[in-house]
Amino acid sequence: MSADAQTQTRNLVAVSDLHVGDQMGLCPPDGVRLDGGGHYRPNEIQRKMWSLWESFWNDWVPHVTHGEPFDVCVNGDLIDGRKHLGGQFTLSLADMRHIAAEVLLPVANRCGRLFVTRGTPAHAGQESEDEESVAEHLGAVASTAGQYARPELWIRVGDALVHLLHHIGTAGVSSYETTAVHRELVEEFNEAARWSEEPPQFVIRSHRHRFARTQIDGVKGDKHVMFTAAVTPGWQAKTSFAFKIAGARIAPPQFGGLVIRQGDEEAYLRAQVWHMKRSEVE
Repeated sequence: MSADAQTQTRNLVAVSDLHVGDQMGLCPPDGVRLDGGGHYRPNEIQRKMWSLWESFWNDWVPHVTHGEPFDVCVNGDLIDGRKHLGGQFTLSLADMRHIAAEVLLPVANRCGRLFVTRGTPAHAGQESEDEESVAEHLGAVASTAGQYARPELWIRVGDALVHLLHHIGTAGVSSYETTAVHRELVEEFNEAARWSEEPPQFVIRSHRHRFARTQIDGVKGDKHVMFTAAVTPGWQAKTSFAFKIAGARIAPPQFGGLVIRQGDEEAYLRAQVWHMKRSEVE
Protein backbone atom coordinates (compact mmCIF):
# COMPACT_ATOMS: atom_id res chain seq x y z
CA MET A 1 0.00 0.00 0.00
CA SER A 2 1.34 3.44 -0.94
CA ALA A 3 1.90 6.22 1.58
CA ASP A 4 -0.94 8.18 -0.07
CA ALA A 5 -3.32 5.27 0.36
CA GLN A 6 -2.32 4.85 3.98
CA THR A 7 -3.03 8.49 4.84
CA GLN A 8 -6.05 9.06 2.60
CA THR A 9 -9.21 9.70 4.58
CA ARG A 10 -12.84 8.75 4.02
CA ASN A 11 -14.11 11.58 6.22
CA LEU A 12 -13.11 15.24 6.39
CA VAL A 13 -14.69 17.62 8.92
CA ALA A 14 -14.52 21.36 8.15
CA VAL A 15 -15.16 24.13 10.68
CA SER A 16 -14.11 27.76 10.69
CA ASP A 17 -14.40 31.25 12.18
CA LEU A 18 -14.04 30.54 15.90
CA HIS A 19 -13.02 34.15 16.64
CA VAL A 20 -11.61 33.27 20.05
CA GLY A 21 -11.05 36.38 22.16
CA ASP A 22 -14.27 38.10 21.15
CA GLN A 23 -17.28 38.22 23.47
CA MET A 24 -19.33 36.68 20.66
CA GLY A 25 -16.73 33.98 19.81
CA LEU A 26 -16.06 30.54 21.25
CA CYS A 27 -15.00 30.33 24.89
CA PRO A 28 -14.69 27.30 27.24
CA PRO A 29 -17.63 27.12 29.69
CA ASP A 30 -15.49 27.45 32.82
CA GLY A 31 -13.94 30.64 31.54
CA VAL A 32 -10.30 31.45 30.93
CA ARG A 33 -7.43 33.02 32.84
CA LEU A 34 -6.08 36.24 31.35
CA ASP A 35 -2.54 37.59 31.16
CA GLY A 36 -3.02 40.08 33.99
CA GLY A 37 -4.22 37.38 36.38
CA GLY A 38 -7.91 38.09 35.90
CA HIS A 39 -10.55 35.58 34.82
CA TYR A 40 -13.10 35.90 32.03
CA ARG A 41 -16.36 33.98 32.29
CA PRO A 42 -18.40 33.38 29.13
CA ASN A 43 -21.69 35.15 28.65
CA GLU A 44 -25.01 33.42 27.98
CA ILE A 45 -24.57 33.43 24.20
CA GLN A 46 -21.10 31.88 24.51
CA ARG A 47 -22.42 29.18 26.82
CA LYS A 48 -25.13 28.32 24.28
CA MET A 49 -22.56 28.21 21.49
CA TRP A 50 -20.32 25.95 23.53
CA SER A 51 -23.14 23.45 24.07
CA LEU A 52 -23.62 23.34 20.29
CA TRP A 53 -19.85 22.99 19.78
CA GLU A 54 -19.82 19.96 22.09
CA SER A 55 -22.90 18.48 20.40
CA PHE A 56 -21.24 18.92 17.01
CA TRP A 57 -18.13 16.94 18.00
CA ASN A 58 -19.67 14.46 20.45
CA ASP A 59 -22.93 13.65 18.65
CA TRP A 60 -23.16 14.84 15.07
CA VAL A 61 -19.65 14.07 13.76
CA PRO A 62 -19.58 10.47 15.11
CA HIS A 63 -23.05 9.93 13.65
CA VAL A 64 -22.35 11.17 10.11
CA THR A 65 -18.91 9.53 9.94
CA HIS A 66 -20.40 6.23 11.15
CA GLY A 67 -17.85 6.16 13.92
CA GLU A 68 -14.98 5.97 11.44
CA PRO A 69 -11.72 7.95 11.74
CA PHE A 70 -11.81 11.47 10.34
CA ASP A 71 -9.47 14.32 9.46
CA VAL A 72 -10.23 17.94 10.33
CA CYS A 73 -9.62 21.24 8.59
CA VAL A 74 -10.06 24.44 10.61
CA ASN A 75 -10.61 26.81 7.72
CA GLY A 76 -9.36 30.12 9.10
CA ASP A 77 -10.05 32.84 11.68
CA LEU A 78 -9.20 30.84 14.78
CA ILE A 79 -8.82 34.02 16.85
CA ASP A 80 -10.45 37.44 16.65
CA GLY A 81 -7.25 39.49 16.75
CA ARG A 82 -7.34 43.21 17.52
CA LYS A 83 -7.72 44.88 14.14
CA HIS A 84 -11.45 45.58 14.64
CA LEU A 85 -11.20 46.94 18.17
CA GLY A 86 -14.42 46.52 20.13
CA GLY A 87 -15.99 43.43 21.64
CA GLN A 88 -12.83 41.56 22.59
CA PHE A 89 -12.62 40.47 26.22
CA THR A 90 -8.83 40.60 25.95
CA LEU A 91 -6.48 42.52 23.67
CA SER A 92 -3.61 40.12 24.36
CA LEU A 93 -2.87 38.03 21.29
CA ALA A 94 -1.07 35.59 23.58
CA ASP A 95 -4.33 35.14 25.52
CA MET A 96 -6.23 34.52 22.29
CA ARG A 97 -3.69 31.99 21.03
CA HIS A 98 -3.69 30.09 24.34
CA ILE A 99 -7.49 29.95 24.46
CA ALA A 100 -7.76 28.84 20.82
CA ALA A 101 -5.31 26.02 21.55
CA GLU A 102 -7.39 25.02 24.59
CA VAL A 103 -10.58 25.00 22.50
CA LEU A 104 -9.06 22.94 19.68
CA LEU A 105 -6.83 20.53 21.61
CA PRO A 106 -9.63 17.98 22.20
CA VAL A 107 -10.39 18.10 18.47
CA ALA A 108 -6.73 17.60 17.59
CA ASN A 109 -6.52 14.65 19.98
CA ARG A 110 -9.62 13.04 18.50
CA CYS A 111 -9.00 13.36 14.76
CA GLY A 112 -6.53 11.58 12.50
CA ARG A 113 -4.84 14.55 10.85
CA LEU A 114 -5.43 18.21 11.68
CA PHE A 115 -5.07 20.87 8.98
CA VAL A 116 -5.32 24.63 9.49
CA THR A 117 -5.79 27.18 6.73
CA ARG A 118 -5.12 30.89 7.02
CA GLY A 119 -7.94 33.34 7.66
CA THR A 120 -8.26 37.09 7.36
CA PRO A 121 -5.11 39.10 8.20
CA ALA A 122 -7.25 41.36 10.40
CA HIS A 123 -7.86 38.35 12.64
CA ALA A 124 -5.04 35.89 11.96
CA GLY A 125 -2.13 38.35 11.94
CA GLN A 126 -0.76 40.21 8.94
CA GLU A 127 1.24 37.15 7.86
CA SER A 128 -1.03 34.69 9.70
CA GLU A 129 1.58 34.46 12.46
CA ASP A 130 -1.02 34.00 15.19
CA GLU A 131 -2.75 31.11 13.43
CA GLU A 132 0.65 29.66 12.57
CA SER A 133 1.53 29.61 16.28
CA VAL A 134 -1.70 27.87 17.29
CA ALA A 135 -1.50 25.36 14.45
CA GLU A 136 2.09 24.41 15.29
CA HIS A 137 1.20 24.02 18.98
CA LEU A 138 -1.65 21.67 18.05
CA GLY A 139 0.52 19.54 15.78
CA ALA A 140 -1.25 20.45 12.54
CA VAL A 141 0.14 18.89 9.38
CA ALA A 142 2.64 21.28 7.79
CA SER A 143 2.55 22.18 4.10
CA THR A 144 5.44 21.36 1.79
CA ALA A 145 6.65 24.91 2.52
CA GLY A 146 6.70 24.13 6.24
CA GLN A 147 3.60 26.19 7.08
CA TYR A 148 1.43 24.81 9.87
CA ALA A 149 -1.29 27.30 8.91
CA ARG A 150 -1.36 27.07 5.13
CA PRO A 151 -2.98 29.39 2.56
CA GLU A 152 -5.05 26.55 1.08
CA LEU A 153 -5.55 22.82 1.36
CA TRP A 154 -5.87 20.31 -1.46
CA ILE A 155 -6.89 16.93 -0.05
CA ARG A 156 -8.41 13.72 -1.36
CA VAL A 157 -11.37 12.28 0.53
CA GLY A 158 -11.93 8.79 -0.82
CA ASP A 159 -11.88 9.28 -4.57
CA ALA A 160 -12.96 12.96 -4.40
CA LEU A 161 -10.55 15.90 -4.69
CA VAL A 162 -11.36 18.73 -2.26
CA HIS A 163 -10.08 22.32 -2.24
CA LEU A 164 -10.37 24.45 0.90
CA LEU A 165 -9.41 28.06 1.53
CA HIS A 166 -10.89 30.76 3.73
CA HIS A 167 -11.96 33.72 1.62
CA ILE A 168 -14.96 34.15 -0.65
CA GLY A 169 -17.06 37.10 -1.74
CA THR A 170 -20.11 38.17 0.25
CA ALA A 171 -23.61 39.18 -0.76
CA GLY A 172 -25.61 42.11 0.55
CA VAL A 173 -28.98 40.51 -0.23
CA SER A 174 -30.08 36.92 0.38
CA SER A 175 -31.39 36.45 -3.16
CA TYR A 176 -27.76 36.57 -4.37
CA GLU A 177 -26.28 34.59 -1.49
CA THR A 178 -25.09 31.71 -3.67
CA THR A 179 -23.81 33.86 -6.56
CA ALA A 180 -20.22 34.08 -5.32
CA VAL A 181 -20.32 30.42 -4.24
CA HIS A 182 -21.41 29.23 -7.68
CA ARG A 183 -18.90 31.52 -9.37
CA GLU A 184 -16.13 29.99 -7.26
CA LEU A 185 -17.13 26.52 -8.45
CA VAL A 186 -17.22 27.57 -12.11
CA GLU A 187 -13.85 29.33 -11.82
CA GLU A 188 -12.32 26.15 -10.39
CA PHE A 189 -13.47 24.36 -13.56
CA ASN A 190 -12.06 27.10 -15.76
CA GLU A 191 -8.64 27.10 -14.11
CA ALA A 192 -8.43 23.30 -14.05
CA ALA A 193 -9.29 23.10 -17.76
CA ARG A 194 -6.86 25.89 -18.63
CA TRP A 195 -3.91 24.06 -17.04
CA SER A 196 -5.05 20.45 -17.70
CA GLU A 197 -5.55 19.77 -13.97
CA GLU A 198 -8.19 17.69 -12.22
CA PRO A 199 -11.02 19.93 -10.98
CA PRO A 200 -12.05 19.57 -7.35
CA GLN A 201 -15.32 17.76 -6.73
CA PHE A 202 -15.81 19.80 -3.54
CA VAL A 203 -14.93 23.47 -3.13
CA ILE A 204 -15.08 24.64 0.50
CA ARG A 205 -14.91 28.26 1.59
CA SER A 206 -15.62 30.13 4.86
CA HIS A 207 -15.37 33.80 5.98
CA ARG A 208 -19.09 34.65 5.60
CA HIS A 209 -20.29 32.77 8.71
CA ARG A 210 -23.35 31.59 6.77
CA PHE A 211 -23.88 28.19 5.18
CA ALA A 212 -24.55 28.09 1.45
CA ARG A 213 -24.27 25.31 -1.12
CA THR A 214 -24.50 25.04 -4.89
CA GLN A 215 -24.01 22.06 -7.21
CA ILE A 216 -23.38 21.16 -10.84
CA ASP A 217 -24.05 17.75 -12.40
CA GLY A 218 -21.07 16.25 -14.15
CA VAL A 219 -19.07 13.18 -15.05
CA LYS A 220 -15.76 12.04 -13.63
CA GLY A 221 -14.30 9.16 -15.55
CA ASP A 222 -17.27 6.88 -16.15
CA LYS A 223 -19.22 8.03 -13.08
CA HIS A 224 -21.90 10.67 -12.70
CA VAL A 225 -21.02 13.00 -9.80
CA MET A 226 -22.26 16.22 -8.22
CA PHE A 227 -19.60 18.93 -8.17
CA THR A 228 -20.29 20.98 -5.05
CA ALA A 229 -19.26 24.33 -3.60
CA ALA A 230 -20.17 25.14 -0.01
CA VAL A 231 -19.47 27.76 2.63
CA THR A 232 -19.09 26.75 6.25
CA PRO A 233 -21.17 28.35 8.98
CA GLY A 234 -19.13 30.03 11.70
CA TRP A 235 -18.80 29.98 15.49
CA GLN A 236 -19.35 33.63 16.28
CA ALA A 237 -22.59 35.36 17.21
CA LYS A 238 -23.41 38.77 15.76
CA THR A 239 -21.02 41.55 16.69
CA SER A 240 -21.54 45.30 16.44
CA PHE A 241 -19.63 45.08 13.14
CA ALA A 242 -22.16 42.54 11.77
CA PHE A 243 -25.08 44.81 12.64
CA LYS A 244 -23.66 47.39 10.19
CA ILE A 245 -23.41 45.08 7.18
CA ALA A 246 -26.20 44.77 4.62
CA GLY A 247 -27.75 41.30 4.78
CA ALA A 248 -25.85 40.26 7.90
CA ARG A 249 -27.51 42.86 10.11
CA ILE A 250 -30.94 41.20 9.90
CA ALA A 251 -29.83 37.58 9.46
CA PRO A 252 -29.65 35.23 12.47
CA PRO A 253 -26.14 33.96 13.28
CA GLN A 254 -25.37 30.40 12.22
CA PHE A 255 -23.17 27.80 13.90
CA GLY A 256 -21.98 24.40 12.71
CA GLY A 257 -19.75 22.68 10.19
CA LEU A 258 -19.48 20.25 7.29
CA VAL A 259 -18.45 16.67 6.67
CA ILE A 260 -17.30 15.38 3.30
CA ARG A 261 -17.57 11.61 3.29
CA GLN A 262 -16.71 8.83 0.88
CA GLY A 263 -19.76 6.58 0.94
CA ASP A 264 -20.12 3.11 -0.49
CA GLU A 265 -21.09 4.46 -3.90
CA GLU A 266 -20.09 8.14 -3.99
CA ALA A 267 -18.59 11.02 -2.04
CA TYR A 268 -21.07 13.47 -0.59
CA LEU A 269 -21.33 16.49 1.71
CA ARG A 270 -23.38 16.77 4.89
CA ALA A 271 -23.91 19.98 6.86
CA GLN A 272 -24.98 20.69 10.42
CA VAL A 273 -26.30 24.21 10.84
CA TRP A 274 -27.89 25.73 13.93
CA HIS A 275 -29.20 29.28 14.13
CA MET A 276 -29.85 31.63 17.01
CA LYS A 277 -33.42 32.84 17.33
CA ARG A 278 -34.24 36.53 17.03
CA SER A 279 -34.41 38.77 20.08
CA GLU A 280 -37.51 38.65 22.27
CA VAL A 281 -40.41 40.94 21.36
CA GLU A 282 -40.77 43.64 24.01
